[in-house]
Amino acid sequence: RLKYALTGDEVKKICMQRFIKIDGKVRTDVTYPAGFMDVISIEKTGEHFRLIYDVKGRFTVHRITAEEAKYKLCKVKKLMVGTKGIPHLVTHDARTIRYPDPLIKVNDTIRIDLDTGKITDFIKFDTGNLCMVTGGANLGRIGVITNRERHPGSFDVVHVKDSTGNNFATRLSNIFIVGKGNKPWVSLPRGKGIRLTIAEERDKRLAAKQGSS
Repeated sequence: RLKYALTGDEVKKICMQRFIKIDGKVRTDVTYPAGFMDVISIEKTGEHFRLIYDVKGRFTVHRITAEEAKYKLCKVKKLMVGTKGIPHLVTHDARTIRYPDPLIKVNDTIRIDLDTGKITDFIKFDTGNLCMVTGGANLGRIGVITNRERHPGSFDVVHVKDSTGNNFATRLSNIFIVGKGNKPWVSLPRGKGIRLTIAEERDKRLAAKQGSS
């Protein structure tokens, strides 16, 4: 993707020289699984990237600033009380954080400072907030939550409206809040999470073709 290595051997050499950091920690394991919202830093070149979905639902390596590389967003998966009554929360990337803010609930998004591992801010799971779909047929689309249908005993369904006015629905488990109101907390990849229909894509391609010719 980044055109730094041509072969698996080169990948190994780069990793073993401790150039690659994921979420602020050096990773030398070539098969280390980086996931959604992870920050990949290459200090030698001063580059930082965030792993995020594009509109087609593929993982894309999105270039970010050094300032933005200091934090990541995590979805709260589970809240529990541990030994001696200490409250814990578990995030989508399997971090366990003790003594979280009591206002934080499951499905909220927290902002984690990668240097300290502490929560610096959080966004409630609420209608009117910006979200990204992280699973299902609408994977990679971004929009504002319009409403949530509760289905006890089954899956809750969330209705989302993107910035062009298209509505779609997905399961609650596929929703990842990325911003308060319509202001995203992380920079978004090309396309800004707006999926075009096949006809719109065709027209766009034709227009680009005519423009270049």
